[in-house]
Amino acid sequence: MSVLFALVTAALIVGGALFALIAAIGINRLPDLYTRMHAASKAGTVGSGLLLLAVGLHAGDVATLARALAAFFFFILTAPVSAHLLARAAHKVGYPLTRMSVCDDLKKDGS
Repeated sequence: MSVLFALVTAALIVGGALFALIAAIGINRLPDLYTRMHAASKAGTVGSGLLLLAVGLHAGDVATLARALAAFFFFILTAPVSAHLLARAAHKVGYPLTRMSVCDDLKKDGS
């Protein structure tokens, strides 16, 4: 059974690291603030969550696993909301979209 936990933990660590790498590449390579925030909030949240779950499983303690699950749930709830609010604030102060953008839904709403 310990081999199974080790394999699951290793898979979670590798998956979390890959998502964190994808988020880092997205932050460096995407053209504007809005797409960079999307990469950071989506891939970064999944990467952090997978790494937290790996820590919780590796600890072998129910209390540590419960804290890791609570933190993962907190990430899932707060990261998309905070990214959305930051994007709306950036749009409101006039941060431009990239030329490749074809639609500006916030401009249509008048907000």
